[in-house]
Amino acid sequence: MSKIPSDYRKFYTCPNRYILDPDGGQPEGYVTKDGSWAAVPIIGSKKKLAIVHNGGWTKICRNYKEAVSYIKKQIALEKKLKKKESLEKFL
Repeated sequence: MSKIPSDYRKFYTCPNRYILDPDGGQPEGYVTKDGSWAAVPIIGSKKKLAIVHNGGWTKICRNYKEAVSYIKKQIALEKKLKKKESLEKFL
């Protein structure tokens, strides 16, 4: 049985790196450490990235910076809601 890595950012690599356009921004995209959020490049676009959360497409961002910002905001929002739900149990 293969061991699942704890950091998904190092697990998935781009096998055809030589065919990607070097002026395309961040062609490999972005993946969170737990692997639940990802920003993957859209075919046919040099800078646009699709946001994927738990296997479902969420949003399209114009560039890498916007995609990472969106993911970090959503993670913070999830943590805030989870904390609020856990506090309501005690009230």
